[in-house]
Amino acid sequence: MIPETRPALLSSLTFRRRFADLSEQEVLALAISSEEDDARIYRSFAERLRKDFPASAAVFDGMAVEEDGHRQRLIDLHRARFGEVIPLIRREHVAGFYARRPVWLSQNLSLETMRGEAATMEKTAHDFYVRAAARTQDAATRKLLGDLAAAEAGHERHAQRLEEKHLSPDARSDEDQTAKRQFILTWVQPGLAGLMDGSVSTLAPIFATAFATQNTWTTFLVGSAASVGAGISMGFTEAAHDDGVLSGRGSPLKRGIASGVMTTIGGLGHALPYLIPDFWTATTIAMIVVFVELWAIAWIQNRYMETPFVRAALQVVLGGALVFAAGVLIGGG
Repeated sequence: MIPETRPALLSSLTFRRRFADLSEQEVLALAISSEEDDARIYRSFAERLRKDFPASAAVFDGMAVEEDGHRQRLIDLHRARFGEVIPLIRREHVAGFYARRPVWLSQNLSLETMRGEAATMEKTAHDFYVRAAARTQDAATRKLLGDLAAAEAGHERHAQRLEEKHLSPDARSDEDQTAKRQFILTWVQPGLAGLMDGSVSTLAPIFATAFATQNTWTTFLVGSAASVGAGISMGFTEAAHDDGVLSGRGSPLKRGIASGVMTTIGGLGHALPYLIPDFWTATTIAMIVVFVELWAIAWIQNRYMETPFVRAALQVVLGGALVFAAGVLIGGG
């Protein structure tokens, strides 16, 4: 319990201690718990990466071991100055202390996200040790905290040494290819399927309505309804039919979002021009938008799916032309 003689230490709004009010023993305890947390996070990253990115997993294992060394040095100092009992104090107990987004709780972090989060962790830990060293009066404690601040500042170089040790050019190339494949399976493939469905399948109802009514507002409403409805359907279908565990395609939520959003965008692209009151102006712009959408689909297939551009363009243009013709014939009839 916090002594009643120090009521200012407890915020009446957040019930968190202020960093400036911590004793030197509590600062050491906070540093120990922070090092423990960082080591656990690095090990969780390593476990996530071990199957597909073994070399990068080894890098995070090495970083966790270094955090263990920091923690042990801090515990030894605490034992020498304050005894065996370490106060229970963590980041979330201190107001104004650096907060961390719990990204490590996500089940589908990318390799680059993990590397970026590790760099952020080292930067915030360095800042903490600098602040802590500045307010301690004990020479040994000040020296240790200063050494740890320097160590955290040098972790980037240490990580580079670990990468040089574990990440050979071939290993890095293999991991980059695996990461690219995962990106394609999780985002590009479902997004491309959605864009194709939204761009092509909505051509018939939109242009059928346009030529049947020659009313731009009605056409816009039908096009918007068709686009949003198709997006919701595609999103739920993508998310529900494969949980990604066996296929390795990644988070169903991410795939569902990619598919649903791109389906909606694909349909709205040639529905929005019908906000223009003049029918032929709106129709001309909508047809130009359709051409751009089909070209984008062909480019994505060529860029990410390695489909020859000419073949991709012919497939997309032929399919789009047939659907467009069907809509015009039905609407015109």
